[in-house]
Amino acid sequence: MRVLPALLLVFGLAGPAASDDAARAAAQATITRQVEAFGRDDAPAAYAQAAPAIRELFPNADLFIGMVRTQYRPVYRHRSFVFGLGRDTGADSVVQSVAIQDEYGVDWTAEYSLVRDADGQWRITGCRLIKAPGANA
Repeated sequence: MRVLPALLLVFGLAGPAASDDAARAAAQATITRQVEAFGRDDAPAAYAQAAPAIRELFPNADLFIGMVRTQYRPVYRHRSFVFGLGRDTGADSVVQSVAIQDEYGVDWTAEYSLVRDADGQWRITGCRLIKAPGANA
């Protein structure tokens, strides 16, 4: 009967990690939806993935996608987009790293921050772009 307590301990410890993995997977799905929308020039779909605070700064989808086109060009148009490490930064917040190669072959890292809204959906609160060391452009 010692097996049962051991199994309960193992499953009890696996629970939070599985939950963390699910949160990161859901956050990645949100980022993917937005990036795919950028690829189609679908401003409303991309805008829908942004958190309310971002929507306050850019009160409509056209303003939002215009900002992305000019200030986040590597995210907007890229050759490759590969998820890296994600980490939970709170009960309802995640930071997700993405390795990007832009349309000109320049390497970048994007650090996305996301929060879970009251409706349970993950929304993007920000994206910080970092050019790879030694990258030219």
